[in-house]
Amino acid sequence: MYIAIVIVGLVAITLILHFASPWWLTPLASNWSLIDTTIEISFWITGFVFIAVNLFLAWTVWRYRHNKDRRSHYEPENKKLEIWLTALTSIGVIAMLTPGLIVWAKVVHVPDNAMEVEAIGQQWQWTFRFPGEDGVLGAANARFVSNANRFGLDPSDPDGADDILIEHHRLHLPVDQPVKLVLRSNDVLHNFAVPQFRVKMDLVPGTQTYQWFTPTREGTFDVLCEELCGLAHYTMKGQVQVETEPAFETWLETYPTFADVQSTNAVNLASGETRYQSCAGCHGADGQGNDALNAPNLTHLDSRYMARQLQHYRNGIRGTERADSPGQTMATIAQSTDVESEADLLAYIESLDPVDVGGTLSGDVSNGQRLYGACIACHGAQGDGKVLLSAPALAGQSDLYLKRQLEHFSMGWRGKHPEDQFGTQMRLMTRTIHSPERLRDLLAYIATL
Repeated sequence: MYIAIVIVGLVAITLILHFASPWWLTPLASNWSLIDTTIEISFWITGFVFIAVNLFLAWTVWRYRHNKDRRSHYEPENKKLEIWLTALTSIGVIAMLTPGLIVWAKVVHVPDNAMEVEAIGQQWQWTFRFPGEDGVLGAANARFVSNANRFGLDPSDPDGADDILIEHHRLHLPVDQPVKLVLRSNDVLHNFAVPQFRVKMDLVPGTQTYQWFTPTREGTFDVLCEELCGLAHYTMKGQVQVETEPAFETWLETYPTFADVQSTNAVNLASGETRYQSCAGCHGADGQGNDALNAPNLTHLDSRYMARQLQHYRNGIRGTERADSPGQTMATIAQSTDVESEADLLAYIESLDPVDVGGTLSGDVSNGQRLYGACIACHGAQGDGKVLLSAPALAGQSDLYLKRQLEHFSMGWRGKHPEDQFGTQMRLMTRTIHSPERLRDLLAYIATL
């Protein structure tokens, strides 16, 4: 008797939690209302079966409870019951499968007027590519990926020369325009999902997949990788910003083509050396940095990383925290920097001989080595960084500077701005450190690299 009451109670609690739960489908932002309908049909059918089976179980427990004066009747077969159960089960399965098959037939057939866009997944970031004036995406393959060709486009394919490269985690799309999203991975299995669009698809290494949708309302929506793609999987986030057609066209015009990226302008090292004199006061004549002035060692940083940091300072993405006086100083300096001759300056800094700054912090090196396991994927086993992942070198850098930056990430002074994609990832990764003691252990190990 008590078991029957418990079963009925569990059914009642389940129904209450279901209807009272705030966790339901996010407001729809695409044309795929049919997917919502399919999900609701599945919920109603499985919900009805759940209630019916459990109430029948409760009734059975109560009706056939132990009675010493009653003998059980053994009935090995009941064809009438089997026919009813088979028929009802078949109807339920068909009712759940049919809507899904109807929707899938629409999912795989892309409208002729759909705009084609490519989304590239790479640990742990999203980048995007639009066809140029010819309307055709050039051929691409992971084997072409290099520091100079981060999208992996085939240099011999003329169709790719005018392709527009979006090296940013935010994809802009025009509202009410069907979009075919071609999906490609440069390394491992990923998955492109926007919950409000209701469609998702895996990115499979070595092949291309696709999905299509029509954004139906303006707004900014999160892109999630819903495939376990590695240690920092949870940091692989992007955004889709849906806007009007004129706003979309204005945004697209700000990005370079593949031909623009491949063309290299000559740099003037002499001009860069002259420009560097204004930096030497803090960063040293040889770029070795200065802990007393909170200035990092520049000789182990690549020009792309330094260019991005200067841009962040100029655009208010870094150096805005009032308590971060060195960051505010750099923001002021970056604002006065001549952007046109910046390439000369960075090329000169890259030409400086690497200087290793010794560690000053003590800690448990063996524990630090274990903690560094979470850093290897981006920064390399030897701490030399990975340009393709936009991860700077850590080896040879001042441990006091690294300590200060990791603290800034953990406090939200760095990596909190929505435009700071890699800073946001670092802010999330600093949660694996947990304590000042573990931080010192980590830095003590990095100093040995």
